[in-house]
Amino acid sequence: MMSGMKTLVTKVTERGQVSIPASIRESMQMTPGTTLLWNQGQDRYTCVITIVRKPVRKGARAMLGYAATYSKPRTTAEWMKELREGEEP
Repeated sequence: MMSGMKTLVTKVTERGQVSIPASIRESMQMTPGTTLLWNQGQDRYTCVITIVRKPVRKGARAMLGYAATYSKPRTTAEWMKELREGEEP
């Protein structure tokens, strides 16, 4: 273990779940839904856990995906109403 590292202990529940201490979650920027990759170490006492980050999409295609999260389908009548706003009768 590296010097200066704090040792934290957790237990495995009956359902095989493990709680990650809050200080580790915060320092590693873990949020609900974070994907973890588990690898067994060289011996039966070591486990390496890696955070799997989704690649950040860049460019115009990424913007289209972002915009889609805020858009909802509209009817033709709704589009025409918006387009005609401000027109004199």
